Amino acid sequence: MQISAAQLIQISRELLRKAGCEEDEALCVSDHLVAANLKGHDSHGVGMLPDYVSFIAQGLMHPNTPARLLRDAGAVLQFAGDRGFGQRTGKEAMQAAIERVKTTGVCLMTLSSTCHLGRIGTYGEMAAEAGMIAIHFVNVNDLPPLVAPFGGSEARFGTNPICIAFPGTHEHPAFILDFATSMVALGKTRVAYLAGKTFDDDVMLDQKGHPTNDPRVMWEGESTGALRPIALHKGGGLILAAELLAGILSGGGTVQPNNQRQGAIVNNMTTIVIDPSQLVAMEWLQREYDDMLEYVRSSKATDPNTPILIAGEPEIQTRQQRTAVGVTVSDQEWQRIVAAGHQLGMSATAFSV
Repeated sequence: MQISAAQLIQISRELLRKAGCEEDEALCVSDHLVAANLKGHDSHGVGMLPDYVSFIAQGLMHPNTPARLLRDAGAVLQFAGDRGFGQRTGKEAMQAAIERVKTTGVCLMTLSSTCHLGRIGTYGEMAAEAGMIAIHFVNVNDLPPLVAPFGGSEARFGTNPICIAFPGTHEHPAFILDFATSMVALGKTRVAYLAGKTFDDDVMLDQKGHPTNDPRVMWEGESTGALRPIALHKGGGLILAAELLAGILSGGGTVQPNNQRQGAIVNNMTTIVIDPSQLVAMEWLQREYDDMLEYVRSSKATDPNTPILIAGEPEIQTRQQRTAVGVTVSDQEWQRIVAAGHQLGMSATAFSV
């Protein structure tokens, strides 16, 4: 089914209010989720709502919880998320870091123990829109691990995203590199599973450690399979780097089993924000950025019908397309959202599209 962004925002905002969010928080979270759908990242979009409702019902996620400042040491800011909505705590922590870096030139910001941060590229986009550079490392704990190490057959990590953002110019959009260090995010397996689809590549391991493209191994049976890390041994190194940098520097902890697991999606994030204007002349930076991107694009495309894209451009293209025609949601995904709403007392008419 095709649903417009406006309808998705209205429905998700009402559902979040019913779940206990105050108006501003409901708007913040719904805007983040729908923006993820519009940019092609359905794994981090409105399909997360049933999980949030479940976490709140279990007392594992706390609506109306702001980012709490733990330490202000000038160029170092540390926050706790206290199991609040990550879309809110992440935004508030990033806003503080962006403001601080204007005077310090560089800011190391950490955010610990927040519930699901959503699409990490959102925070990179915030920095780039403010003319800043950002580097983000994220880990996932409170859940059993999902991703096997390189060469292993059993899961030992979360999907541990990394994001690097660089501001754009009048000629070129911002560079927003945002990726899970697993071959696919868990949410993408959920989207594929509910839609009855398989992947083109063997992005998972089944319960016996054999490569597979069937997402059922992550969602059926008493024991699940594991996601595979990206880029062979290089990805195996990156996923551990994100685990250490995010889990340890934030103080929120890693996914190792001595730390308690209650069953929600809890993230820790370590972020470096840089004000490039305190390092180089911005006129030169913008000219060099444009020239470098043009040089990259000048490489002859291997497929004339598939032009070279810079990180962040696929999201721009998808947003334009989905803004025009709406967001596709599988029937089973939509049924989960409707069921979560009914559980909260929403009427059937609230989901009319």
